[in-house]
Amino acid sequence: MERSPNNQVELDIKHNAAARRFEATVDKLLARCDYRMHGNTMMLVHTEVPPQLEGRGIASMLVRAAFDHAKESGMDVLPVCSYVGAWTRQHPDVEPMLAR
Repeated sequence: MERSPNNQVELDIKHNAAARRFEATVDKLLARCDYRMHGNTMMLVHTEVPPQLEGRGIASMLVRAAFDHAKESGMDVLPVCSYVGAWTRQHPDVEPMLAR
């Protein structure tokens, strides 16, 4: 279980490799961060959190889970999704993992 930075929600984030996404169900609603692979690069292409769940840090936790997975797997990451691009600018610790 991951706890959001503002301690508002705990998430059980799953890597759904078949659907190519990191996902969590909160209040029976699915939040997700979708990716595509290109060689050894994980392209994060879409992040979606239902409007009822916004403001709880869920998208940030999903993106962090994707970066953690990429790091453990020796992958680099290409932010395609605008949210992920903005997130990486606020998390300089992931900068070495960004695809060049």
